[in-house]
Amino acid sequence: MTDTDATDTADLTPMPTDWQRALAVVAHPDDLEYGAAGAVAEWTAAGREVVYVLATRGEAGIDDLPPAESARIREAEQRASAAVVGVETVEFLDHQDGVIAEGPALRRDIAAAIRRHRPELLITLNHHDTWGGRGWNTPDHRVVGRAVLDAAGDAGNRWIFPEQLADGALTPWGGTRWVAVSGSPAATHAQEIGDASLERAIASLAEHKAYIAALDGRPPADYARELHTAFAEAGAARFGGRRCVTFEVFPR
Repeated sequence: MTDTDATDTADLTPMPTDWQRALAVVAHPDDLEYGAAGAVAEWTAAGREVVYVLATRGEAGIDDLPPAESARIREAEQRASAAVVGVETVEFLDHQDGVIAEGPALRRDIAAAIRRHRPELLITLNHHDTWGGRGWNTPDHRVVGRAVLDAAGDAGNRWIFPEQLADGALTPWGGTRWVAVSGSPAATHAQEIGDASLERAIASLAEHKAYIAALDGRPPADYARELHTAFAEAGAARFGGRRCVTFEVFPR
């Protein structure tokens, strides 16, 4: 049995709180809104800084829209969505949606983002092959999640991607203390979310109007409420009955 064949049933540990800066790196617009947004809302409300970096602009995500139009719409929806949970900085790496290539080019871009923003906490999306018996994960999620885990080490090593350091604008950053993987079937930790953060997470996902319209016939707010309520309650049995967002945490 692999770590994705079954969801763990052990109690979840509270997420660390002794940090100030976080960087979230995921593949697509909406990846953070399908899980981590409630935790992000809690953190920004507490005065912590969170930055979003997206590997793509989601240009291949809406079947009846040409890629250029989809990218324009989904970028705008992502910026609006991030603002709802208190995230002011959203960056795009412009890798190709649907066929993100695993390898040094992706790790280089993520390492540069880590060196630029210097986070103590890194956040990404499920890098495992499956969602824990609930279907096969997409290549983009797997590739980006694993690249984030690798780039956390790359960023601190001055001999990896040394060209980034040549003019002194970037310097090595080995201060990342944890990588937290949202949506993992092997969750170890959880961030409790209150009513206000749950509502902000729902509103954040609902900002992805065009994307949700292509997936579901319900109003975006109804769709988002059903999903986020289920997500928040799913981990409660392992977290003292408290609604939460779950993460698999890798200490650095």
